[in-house]
Amino acid sequence: MDQSLFIFVTVVEKQSFTRAAEALHMTQPAVSQYIQTLERNTGAKLLDRSNKYVQLTKAGEIVYHHACEIIGLYTQMKNLVDDLMNKASGDLTIGASYTFGEYVLPYVIAYLQAHYPLIKPKITIANTKRISEWVAGRQLDIGIVEGNVQQHSLVIEPFADDLLYIVASPGNPCVIRDPKDISDLKNQTWIVREPASGTREATEKMFSELDFHPENLMEFGSIQIIKESVQADLGITLLSHCAIQKEISLGILKIINVDGTPFYRKFSLITPDTRFKTKATSIFTDILRSNKGLPGFFGKPIC
Repeated sequence: MDQSLFIFVTVVEKQSFTRAAEALHMTQPAVSQYIQTLERNTGAKLLDRSNKYVQLTKAGEIVYHHACEIIGLYTQMKNLVDDLMNKASGDLTIGASYTFGEYVLPYVIAYLQAHYPLIKPKITIANTKRISEWVAGRQLDIGIVEGNVQQHSLVIEPFADDLLYIVASPGNPCVIRDPKDISDLKNQTWIVREPASGTREATEKMFSELDFHPENLMEFGSIQIIKESVQADLGITLLSHCAIQKEISLGILKIINVDGTPFYRKFSLITPDTRFKTKATSIFTDILRSNKGLPGFFGKPIC
């Protein structure tokens, strides 16, 4: 593989020649020389440089997109050959949306490491939209997401159910009254995730199916800050049972039981649409399909 592509991608992602040189254990002049050679070979200026940052030009955006794909394919090729000659080993890049990635995936990785210690997982946590984009661009080997995926170049395989509950702080009047109809929650402030997340999609879907239109929404970018905000009685929210097990058991969050809940959705595996998969990827997907390594609470209702 052309080394200049890898160096170019590193410069773009580090947004600095100096930081890229440090990461690559190279001198800055050497990094600059590789970028100049790449620009000469492509016949276009790829980066706008200043003392503080580097920024992609239009031509640079095209080269960066395809360079990421080339690097991903080259890495996959090496892994496939290694799989043919040896036991499953090497890097396995896994992306997961926040709910699964932060509350379930650690258990699965523990199982993977116990049974396949030569596989080295690298984990990326982001919202569903970003994970699907990175898997489609072959920057990740596999993704685990909730909600709908818009990328057409992916294999999408639902593998498990998720249950979502409306929760509030113990002192919230709705917990004490225990309403049966979601319309009783109309005047509550609902704390929701950002639009690109699977949990936000599930929340909007629940609102639509129950013909419910809350008057007040607060939008936060992570599950943890939503839980802390609900505990502080800023509002109520809809969250996966995976994310609230501990808080429910400690009594610092309470479930509001209304008709139509818990709300169900699917977790899905996503992989690039190719018949070539590394042994490590196949092993990991088999673990998920068979529910090995999943925590005991996974997929079970909260009583």
